Amino acid sequence: MENIKRTCIDCAVKNCNLQDKTYPDFCLTVNMDEGVLKEAMELYKEDENGRSMIAAAEVEYDFYGKLTRVEEIIEYAKKMGMKKLGIATCVGLLSESRVLADILRKRGFEVFGIACKAGVQKKDDLGIPERCNGIGENICNPILQAKMLNKEKTDLNIVMGLCVGHDSLFYKYSDALVTTLVTKDRVLAHNPVAALYTADFYYKRLKG
Repeated sequence: MENIKRTCIDCAVKNCNLQDKTYPDFCLTVNMDEGVLKEAMELYKEDENGRSMIAAAEVEYDFYGKLTRVEEIIEYAKKMGMKKLGIATCVGLLSESRVLADILRKRGFEVFGIACKAGVQKKDDLGIPERCNGIGENICNPILQAKMLNKEKTDLNIVMGLCVGHDSLFYKYSDALVTTLVTKDRVLAHNPVAALYTADFYYKRLKG
């Protein structure tokens, strides 16, 4: 434990937000790589980045604690001038994605959705272990999902419960900005933070 490099996740002060306390010795604000900071700040000057930061800040301020995430996504997309929204969904969440698409269409957006199993490709063809066929022979195809939404020239893509790792590949290959509405957790009804809230009792196995 002594070799752990302390970072923001080890801090209980949060003075970077409050600015009313002293900073801990390991604080990244105090020990900041000024070159990295400058590079990040310069990138906000790029058109899409700057507009996204302003829109996000306005949505946060105007609707703090008032709107659901579905509504916040709608407000963000409106502020960004987005017209066409993509939905990358798990087949297990197609019902929820249809409801989302209906809501978005009624708000004036064009919606294009693609499920993870589209294209019907076999796991064996990718060298995935045969035992994984026990829950289905066809792959989830997040790269295809991203490529199809890229082809449709969506302005914003919404992730609906893609598997761990599949979501990572989708983010990697999406040309459009991506936001996540549903994070998959089959055990906790897609509420993964519940495991952290209960890590000291129900899910104490998480801490070893």
